[in-house]
Amino acid sequence: MTNNTTLATKEHPEMAGPMPALFVAHGAPFVTRDGAPVSLQARGGPNWIAGLFKDLNELALSIPKPRAVLILSAHWEERPVTIGATTTVPLTYDFYGFPEQFYHFEYPAPGAPELAERVRELLGPTQQVAENPERGLDHGAYAPLAAMYPDADVPVLQVSLPTMDPETLFKLGQTLAPLRNEGVLIVGSGFITHNLRTVDLRADAPVPSWAADFDSWSAEVMAAHDIDRLVTYKEIAPGVRFALPTHEHFVPSIVAAGAGTEGPSDVKFPLTGFIMGSFTRRSVRYG
Repeated sequence: MTNNTTLATKEHPEMAGPMPALFVAHGAPFVTRDGAPVSLQARGGPNWIAGLFKDLNELALSIPKPRAVLILSAHWEERPVTIGATTTVPLTYDFYGFPEQFYHFEYPAPGAPELAERVRELLGPTQQVAENPERGLDHGAYAPLAAMYPDADVPVLQVSLPTMDPETLFKLGQTLAPLRNEGVLIVGSGFITHNLRTVDLRADAPVPSWAADFDSWSAEVMAAHDIDRLVTYKEIAPGVRFALPTHEHFVPSIVAAGAGTEGPSDVKFPLTGFIMGSFTRRSVRYG
C-alpha cells in the first residue's frame, strides 16, 4: 500500500535563544523519494507512517531552522564516541528483508565538518573520540530527517552511542549542550517503547497495559526533569521489561534529556499516541 503525504511548507520561526534538543520517534525504513516531496510507503496495515512523518515535518517547522543537526540514533552503538561521515556519503541501510526499492533511497544532506570539529573540542578533554569517515547515516537518522528536512539542505552529523549506561549518556548530552547556543539541533532518535515481537498492524490495535504504563511513566519523569528516576529506569519503571527487551531505542532520549537542561517548564511532547499497538510515538522537546 502506498501512502503519499504532502508535507507542510510554512516558514520556520526566527531563532531567539538556544535551539531546542529533541528526542524523536524515528519511524521505519518505509521512505521513498519522488522528486521534491517525500512519499511514504508501508507494507499493509494502517496509515501510520504517513501520519508520523507528517507530524515530524510539522515539528521541524515549529522550531527555527538549524545551522546543522547532530543526531544520535538507536541504530549505531560504537565505543568510544565515534564521529560519522563529514561529507555526503552513501546511506547505511541497516535492515534486512525489505523490498529492493528501500535500498536505493537517498538523502544527500550536506556533511558538517565544522560541527565535527566542535564535537571533538567538547568531548576531547574528558574522553576518547574516534572517527569513521565512511559511515553514512543509518535509517534511525535519515528516516526522521527526511520528514523533518525533506530538501536535505541542513548539514547533518551522526555520532555513535558509546554505551547503554544511562548516567554516562546523560553526561554526554550535557557535554554536547553548548552546541544549542551555536544553532545546532541535537536530536536523539529511537522509540520510547520498542518490542518487535508485539507489532500489530491492525488499524484498531489495542495498546497493551505495559506499553501505556511505561509511556506514561516516561512522560512523567521527563516533564519533571527527574534525572535520578530517568537514569534508573531499568530498575524502577513499570512495564520496562516488556516495553524494552533491549534498550538501544530508549537511551537516545537520555542524551536528549542531558542536552536539554533548562528545567521542567521547557519540556514538551509534540507527538504522542501509539502506532503498531505497543509503539509510542512520544517525542520530546526540551526548550
